[in-house]
Amino acid sequence: MRKFEGLKNMITQRRRFGAAASTLVLVLVLMKCSEEMVSAEYRYRYGVSSVFVFGDSLVDVGNNNFLHSAARANFYPYGVDYHAGPTGRFSNGQTVIDMFVDMLRIPNAPEFANPDTTGDKILHGVNYASAAAGILDETGRHYGERYSLSQQVVNFENTVSDLRRTMSSGNLTNYLCKSIAFLAFGSNDYINNYLMPTLYNSRLRYTAPQFANLLLNHYARQLLALQSMGLRKFVVAGVGPLGCIPNQRATGLGLPGRCVDNVNQMLGDFNEGLRSLVVQLNTQNPDSTFVYTNVYGIFGDILNNPDTYGFRVVDTACCGVGQNRGVITCLPLQFPCLNRNEHVFWDAFHPTEAASAVLAGRAFRGPPSDSYPINIQQLALI
Repeated sequence: MRKFEGLKNMITQRRRFGAAASTLVLVLVLMKCSEEMVSAEYRYRYGVSSVFVFGDSLVDVGNNNFLHSAARANFYPYGVDYHAGPTGRFSNGQTVIDMFVDMLRIPNAPEFANPDTTGDKILHGVNYASAAAGILDETGRHYGERYSLSQQVVNFENTVSDLRRTMSSGNLTNYLCKSIAFLAFGSNDYINNYLMPTLYNSRLRYTAPQFANLLLNHYARQLLALQSMGLRKFVVAGVGPLGCIPNQRATGLGLPGRCVDNVNQMLGDFNEGLRSLVVQLNTQNPDSTFVYTNVYGIFGDILNNPDTYGFRVVDTACCGVGQNRGVITCLPLQFPCLNRNEHVFWDAFHPTEAASAVLAGRAFRGPPSDSYPINIQQLALI
């Protein structure tokens, strides 16, 4: 009888254990599903499937590492504040694109030139940006290889072909419609072309308004090419106040303590023309949305009111050599400044992570004076 009771107790305990185990499995499954649902809600809150990034060193995440180019940033002190160290980003930390994808809550887009950027890795977008690249194919050629705007469009076409092999036509159309294309071009067409008359003849051939018109015509054609391949949401960045970067201040062409005003003045034709182009493209393409980001105005505000944003140094780079640390950009293993969050400029040409954060925040959530006709957050919700 005792043996029977012992057996009965063992069976009862096993049943209780089995029930507890089943309950535990069910709880774990529900937790997993809940995590996935939360993750999906978090990731796709804005309904953006992917980002495709076109541009120059301001948004390059490492493409030039794979090219025969002198324009690289895959060495310390670049990346000194970035979690992965030097990656090819021309910053001490994150670039504005890193911040945008964080705000959109989607994974970052890998560099196109990396041989590993294939298969599932392209499903959240691709970054084609290349340091020294310009709207014009010739821009930046003295640095060696780079992907110009036209080449980046060709590279995107290759990506679309890859996606077509993994998606149905309808799914691909929907995927591209929910993607956002970020474009940041024009700076190099000035500082690494028009403002270098000893290497390029563009300044001899064109007045500043004529050169701006040349750039805008090329830009418009490539934007329409991207739209013809299925993209429907575009963020087009204007050019910042290049006359205020350490590289231009170091030329001595401006008054002491001031930006090089004539450089900033010539950018007006391009920026105003780009904003007008966005208006025109929105009117002529009602199925697409183009957004102009007023980089010049945002950075102008930072430079004119640095205390408002916590900056103390607006004319000198955090690392570099020469006047304003702008004659030669950061050298390998050079020790950068310690107060990086107080500097607007990281090197001779590029902003610090702190300055990029101001730009990203205002472009993403700001009024029409920052992003026109709507901001990036509003674009993502369309």
